[in-house]
Amino acid sequence: MSGGPVLPLLALLAALAGCATSANPDPLEPVNRPVQAFNDFADRVLIHPLAQGYQALTPDPVERGVARFFRNLGELTSASNQLLQGKPLLAVNDLGRFLLNSTLGLAGFFDPASELGLRPHREDFGQTLGVWGVPQGPYLVLPFRGPSTLRDIAGGFSDQWTLLPLEIDHVPSRNSLFAFQILTLRAQAPTSRGQQADPYALLRDSYLRRRQTFLEDQENVPPALPP
Repeated sequence: MSGGPVLPLLALLAALAGCATSANPDPLEPVNRPVQAFNDFADRVLIHPLAQGYQALTPDPVERGVARFFRNLGELTSASNQLLQGKPLLAVNDLGRFLLNSTLGLAGFFDPASELGLRPHREDFGQTLGVWGVPQGPYLVLPFRGPSTLRDIAGGFSDQWTLLPLEIDHVPSRNSLFAFQILTLRAQAPTSRGQQADPYALLRDSYLRRRQTFLEDQENVPPALPP
């Protein structure tokens, strides 16, 4: 994992960490709200309909296999961050999951590692920065990506060095794979369009609470996929 692009981001994070204080934990709210409104519109008119079409056309066993395939691609990211967080046994666990599922599991379409007792985890460099004591910085809503923080954005730049799809030289193929991953993730995500008092605040508080839980939870076990 290269630290080159991360160091300037850490410096920026340290400079901006004071923006989010206890008195004003969301200083970028005037910018974030319009971006979330755009994301909600894009999901309603494009992403969610495409995900529904994908679910309708794809047999359930294939859909579950594709979801496991994309989860397997993240095992190297989890393993490297387990190591950086001082958890070598969990790093070995996650690396073992990747090797087993990439071979016996046919590129991750099946999950023999879980059957052998190797539990999945979810770790990223944003969590690693939090373990190292780097403040989260202000809450941000990014177009199409959604909720984040300055610390998680810095972490995402570092995690890209462990993402196998980035090794694909053919740009259209690489972009298609990432688009298909987004579609798969959206198909798994619940849809709630009820009349919440403040959807923006609900999403913000839920995201920040979940990220804090990840920092405090040494297991970070993602939701289980159906067999």
